[in-house]
Amino acid sequence: MATNVTTAPATSGTIIQKLRRRGRPEDPGQPTRLSPLWTFVAWLATLAFFAPVAWMVLTSFHQESDAATNPPSLFAPLTLDQYALLLGRDITPYLLNSAMASVFSTLLVLVLAVPAAYALSIKPVEKWTDVMFFFLSTKFLPLIAALLPVYMIVKDVGMLDNVWTLVVLYTGMNLPIAVWMMRSFLAEVPKEILEAAEVDGAGLPTVLLRIVAPVAMPGLAATSLICFIFSWNEFMFAVNLTATKASTAPVFLVGFITNEGLFLARLCAAATLVSLPVLIAGIAAQDKLVHGLSLGAVK
Repeated sequence: MATNVTTAPATSGTIIQKLRRRGRPEDPGQPTRLSPLWTFVAWLATLAFFAPVAWMVLTSFHQESDAATNPPSLFAPLTLDQYALLLGRDITPYLLNSAMASVFSTLLVLVLAVPAAYALSIKPVEKWTDVMFFFLSTKFLPLIAALLPVYMIVKDVGMLDNVWTLVVLYTGMNLPIAVWMMRSFLAEVPKEILEAAEVDGAGLPTVLLRIVAPVAMPGLAATSLICFIFSWNEFMFAVNLTATKASTAPVFLVGFITNEGLFLARLCAAATLVSLPVLIAGIAAQDKLVHGLSLGAVK
């Protein structure tokens, strides 16, 4: 006499036990945890990169005599005298010049780079690889090699010691990088969205502003932040093409290196103040920056 054997349906507990025996993660959607060793290595690398910045900030709260000791005095008394002396030298015009040159050049770079990257990534362009190589080749020449002809041109047109000269130069410097970055970001935009917009009769400005820009916002944030940092930190053109009216923050930092010696504590205080705008901009765009830099990395 045959007997029917009914198998009970597998429960979630039995499935989890089978997955554990096979060495698979319980939930593929959950990220796997790093081992304690890799966690320690990650923290060690983070501290190693952050240690110079922390030391700079700590030194800025010391007196010059304590900052110049060898070995350095870690537990020296803290004071705000360096920041008081620094603000007394009126750092505001230098920060405003840096902000103006960096912000306006970044805006111009985005205005020029987005249409160029759109044409290279979405619309078919003949021999686009040659065009991209041409953009990249403009970064091969060192700035010091171009300094003399740039100086002569700027002098002939009467634009020395003018912040708008820096805006034009920073735009030209950052434009190749922005085109390369934005092309990889715009290549991730779904073609179906653009085709639907064209069917609805949307023009190129509408497509760029209302469709491409929102989708590629993380890429725009990453590109603009990198261009802003490069412009903010630029020193070669700023120190040679400006004098008093258009000097930027990096030029202001050099003023603490004199024939009387190096004012280390005051220099660290000035460097801390100059680093704050870039730090604030990075924190404000942190989520979009991480997403933007990871676009196109994994197919």
